[in-house]
Amino acid sequence: MGRTWVIVPMYNEGSMIGSVVSELREHFEFVVCVDDGSADDSVAAARAAGAVVVTHPINLGQGASLQTGFDYALLDPLMTDVVTFDADGQHQVADAVGMVAQLRSDGLDVVIGSRFLDGRTQMTRLKRGTLRLAAWYTRATTGVALTDAHNGLRVLGRDLLTRIHLHQNRMAHASELIDQIGGSNARWAEYPTHIVYSEYSKAKGQSVLNSINILVELLFR
Repeated sequence: MGRTWVIVPMYNEGSMIGSVVSELREHFEFVVCVDDGSADDSVAAARAAGAVVVTHPINLGQGASLQTGFDYALLDPLMTDVVTFDADGQHQVADAVGMVAQLRSDGLDVVIGSRFLDGRTQMTRLKRGTLRLAAWYTRATTGVALTDAHNGLRVLGRDLLTRIHLHQNRMAHASELIDQIGGSNARWAEYPTHIVYSEYSKAKGQSVLNSINILVELLFR
């Protein structure tokens, strides 16, 4: 039986991270939160919920947090796959469980979540159009024909993980990761995921800011 590590980048998530970790640990024993220089009580809340916490002394960005999490998970010789999971409650644990099962049953290297394989995820017209544009751009530049190139819910197998080395610390890490997956000739599949844009995530400005950041990445990457 494989051992899955869940990697959760976090930055000033407050008490929200506690509920996210608690729900994850109902299904996954091993959760590592990568604290990206938080100034609130995120670290204490994550540890109280049962996560291992690795801390950046200053804010470096989500790409750097993911790479730190990858490096940490690879220290476990029994780790067979990792899940990347957002800290703000947008991702569904049931989707992560299904994606791990698909990775193992189908002998894949990576399973990537997609908001466009069913109709559950509700989003603004700007968000939908930006994500469609990003998917087109990723297909053109990497050859990986995804429908949702910027979905943060992913499962990667250990062998692929050893070949992933993220250098883009901020939003550009998403395209960099897909580029490396394509360059590794990885066996991949998409999985329908339900992303919930909660009042908490909206209050942090994630939906609008991420759309703007993706557009900037497409223009200047």
